[in-house]
Amino acid sequence: MSAAADIDANTLPGLPERQTLRIVVPPKQSKERIDVYLTRQIQNATRSKVRQAIDEGLVLVNGNRVKPSHSVSPGEIIDITLPRPPRMDAQPENIPLDIVHEDDQLLVVNKPAGMVTHPAYGNYAGTLVNALLHHCKSLSTVNTEMRPGIVHRLDKDTSGLLVVAKNDAAHHALAKQFSKRTIDREYWALVWGRFKQPQGTIEASLGRSKRDRKKVTVTAEGKPAVTEYEVMREYDFLSLVCLKLKTGRTHQIRVHLAHVGHPVFGDPSYGGRNATWGGLEGKRARRVQYLLKLISRQALHAKTIGFAHPATRQFVKFDSEIPEDMQKVLAGLQADSRNL
Repeated sequence: MSAAADIDANTLPGLPERQTLRIVVPPKQSKERIDVYLTRQIQNATRSKVRQAIDEGLVLVNGNRVKPSHSVSPGEIIDITLPRPPRMDAQPENIPLDIVHEDDQLLVVNKPAGMVTHPAYGNYAGTLVNALLHHCKSLSTVNTEMRPGIVHRLDKDTSGLLVVAKNDAAHHALAKQFSKRTIDREYWALVWGRFKQPQGTIEASLGRSKRDRKKVTVTAEGKPAVTEYEVMREYDFLSLVCLKLKTGRTHQIRVHLAHVGHPVFGDPSYGGRNATWGGLEGKRARRVQYLLKLISRQALHAKTIGFAHPATRQFVKFDSEIPEDMQKVLAGLQADSRNL
């Protein structure tokens, strides 16, 4: 299995106590220490853990033990033995929820920025799932014990609407709509710069970055991804845009917008916190610094969601308000516009 880099050993369900992953070093790989190379290749790995695994003989190169300083070479076969972490079940927590709609089949929840959707490595508490387990008597069991009710997800620092299934029938009905791309989702984002066209479509395949496995990048080897955008309002150096997903890839909107030169304002991972974007200087650069202090995350909000209700089959649609941090940035931009 040469694609071991796409595997997160800390979140794999149903594995035996130990799992062996195999990475074949690609032909064009340059010389690099094996501890550095593996830290980039395996999600949630740290260099110290990789070094420890190498020292314990859990990493073999062409069947032989090596030192952390070993330089990887093209064609080498690296076998990594990963211990399975102890099983952890999500626990109910009394965390307030902003519930937009609830019935006996589902909930529509307005997730705040900063909240992780479901427990995973490094985030076993304080998630939306922990809050849902406290609020609901039952949730769908289609996913693992760590993801009850979760039909889809939002990035930790993306705010907005999520639909949650209370039973398996509702979950399957909703998941089918996501699969067929009939779910109507609308995101609002503040992005850098002004678009040449007021509306358009971004098509670019996405996959895990080879340099940083926590990030996603545009790559011909990735999965197809399509995002539609429409400019709603333009400011001096930012634009408010409405976006619709035609696919649902990880970080899709953020990566697509950065790819076309309009990263989401405030996005720390994809170039959205660069105060000198576009060569801004002087008063304008200082104004950017002020606006960046108003928001500590990407200015991206899942504003609406619409779908056929699993029970009635009638189309329903729900809306949400722009969160306070984005409102503050918009207010600052509008004040700037008045003073121009």
